[in-house]
Amino acid sequence: MEDMLNTAKTAENVRTKSRNSKPTKSHPLYYLLPHLIIFSIFFLIPLVFGIYVSFTKWDLVRTPDFVGLENYKNILFSNSIFHDQLTSGLWHTILFVLLSVPFCIVVPLLLAVALNTKPFLGKFFQGLFYLPSLFSISAVVIVWSLIFNPNYGPLNTLFHLNQVWTGTQPWAWMTIVILTVWWTIGGNMIIYQAALNGISKDYYEAADMDGASSWSKFIHITLPSIRGQLLYTIVTTTIAQFNIYGQPLMLTNGGPNGSTSVLMMNIQQNAFGSGQSLAGLSSAMAVILGICITVVSMVQLYLLRDKD
Repeated sequence: MEDMLNTAKTAENVRTKSRNSKPTKSHPLYYLLPHLIIFSIFFLIPLVFGIYVSFTKWDLVRTPDFVGLENYKNILFSNSIFHDQLTSGLWHTILFVLLSVPFCIVVPLLLAVALNTKPFLGKFFQGLFYLPSLFSISAVVIVWSLIFNPNYGPLNTLFHLNQVWTGTQPWAWMTIVILTVWWTIGGNMIIYQAALNGISKDYYEAADMDGASSWSKFIHITLPSIRGQLLYTIVTTTIAQFNIYGQPLMLTNGGPNGSTSVLMMNIQQNAFGSGQSLAGLSSAMAVILGICITVVSMVQLYLLRDKD
């Protein structure tokens, strides 16, 4: 009997301590630490080092020699070849952004709306349209270079054309834009489909009762409901297209008379091309490109912000 009383007392003491003890709280930093380490190693440290290198004269071998703003003066204000590379390369980059971004936003949006109306076919075509984004740029360029081949490509063969697609303008830009849209629409389409699935059906039913057309429902219900997703895809797509490199390099090789030679190609050539490396000057070009991307992104965020 005494043993049973002792056991009961012990159990009661354990329950009392359990109620009185406070749960251990982990600091939020512990959960963020793995991401912060990866972010610092692969983004923050290279970013800071790249900005520092832009103020130096460096050939990737010897110790960087600090030269202040000399690289920026040479690029922005002199009549050197590097100034020409910056202006022409940046203009071609901006031209590509203006040509490709609208299609990379509108085409996946229309596909998402179309697939959302046919749920039984949505999953199959969703995977079909997303598949190209899993391919490397090298594989994509090989496929499309065969399609646009002037001698035995299916495009010229089927339509009995004799067009040199990648060697003349404006066709060279057209081929790059088509390739890019085909390669990248899958990601934005998935985002739009997820956003469309979150819109309440009650809105559309009320609009049907009022006799609203499909276009009116799209403008007044669909677009306002996915405003946040549209803003996100516009900004991220613009940033991605500003960093274009592989398409014009491998598909058109800079285009006729360098007409598709973008800034990233000039940056790579100066830093890692033949001859002595100009890593400091290339870093300065990259910093200028980064500033342009930041300014454009901030303008987009300001213009497309929710004003309510």
